[in-house]
Amino acid sequence: MTKTGNPSLIAAVVCAACAAVGRAEDRAPSAAPTLSTLESAHLSEAVRVTAGLARAGEGYFAPDVRSVCYQGVPTDYPFYQIYVQPFDAAAPAVAAPRRISTGRGRTTCAWFSPDGARLLFASSHLDPALDATEADARAKAAEDARTGRRRRYQWDFDPEMEIFVASLADGRLERLTNSKGYDAECSYSPDGTKILFVSDRDGDPDIYVMEADGSGVRQLTDSPGYDGGPFFSPDGRWIAYRSDRLEKEMLQIHVMRADGTGDVAVTSGKGVHWAPFWHPTKPWLVWTGADHSDPDRRPNYDLWMARYDTPDDRFVAGTPLRLTDHEGADVLPSFSPDGTLLLWTASRDGGGRSPASQLWVARFDLGSVERDLPAVSEHDPR
Repeated sequence: MTKTGNPSLIAAVVCAACAAVGRAEDRAPSAAPTLSTLESAHLSEAVRVTAGLARAGEGYFAPDVRSVCYQGVPTDYPFYQIYVQPFDAAAPAVAAPRRISTGRGRTTCAWFSPDGARLLFASSHLDPALDATEADARAKAAEDARTGRRRRYQWDFDPEMEIFVASLADGRLERLTNSKGYDAECSYSPDGTKILFVSDRDGDPDIYVMEADGSGVRQLTDSPGYDGGPFFSPDGRWIAYRSDRLEKEMLQIHVMRADGTGDVAVTSGKGVHWAPFWHPTKPWLVWTGADHSDPDRRPNYDLWMARYDTPDDRFVAGTPLRLTDHEGADVLPSFSPDGTLLLWTASRDGGGRSPASQLWVARFDLGSVERDLPAVSEHDPR
């Protein structure tokens, strides 16, 4: 079924937060400025854990929490690459990363297998026109350096993007998809037997599921517009994702059953809400959100969380609680497997007019969140 929609416009909305934080030269790592009263209620002081890349983000913990994976832009190459970096939960700090992707093409959406032995991600390194794509990107960068122009960052729904899995032991790559169009935004099920991903093979981006070896592809969503960024719940029964089906280009958080039924819009209104992520031990959902109701006011992206319940196999979410209020963008949150560490992408080092986006981590206070997170009511306004 071919449907209408403009993925490039959706990408611009999703990456609006990154636009303000990904345009400056990298600086030395630092601790965050003193947390606001709002943030200190639930988070320890944030610590930066990436450096040496033009920008870095969308980070996730390994199952043993001894490493993190993420995407970063090298200083000598125009496109994101995939990295794995050692991580010390007792004393988080910058460490030397190891590149897992090939070093060419656009890449995105790294995700550890549940056994920690493999890394899932999407890449366009097999693009037959990659030389021309790279040359065009380098020419634009050179022109911007000469003129001082600062382009707004925008993610491309590259039609040459396919899904791969890499062995972390020997680096061997296995290709899992081979279809015309964009295949990316992938993640494993908790038991490692299934992979969620996004594809525009039917005309616009929808959510699909396949076996871990790439077989048995099945489409889960089929509404006009963009559906993306899917993750299974810790029990494997639900899928959280982002969609603009309620209003074009205004992303909202949705949840559906693992078979694609029972879809519920968790957020709505004049806001952009994206990057949902499940808390691993509590019935909580965290995401990135910003108010877009005032066209004369610059939206500020922060982290939000809501409690949820599943009575009679229905998904019901409570009133959201705001977790961050930094003047820079706070986006793409993820939790450690025990739920006590929060990793996210932000511009917090306070250096320069437009600090580059990097990964930051903080201790997450389960007790204070349990106390302050509103209870679930089926009459909560959305």
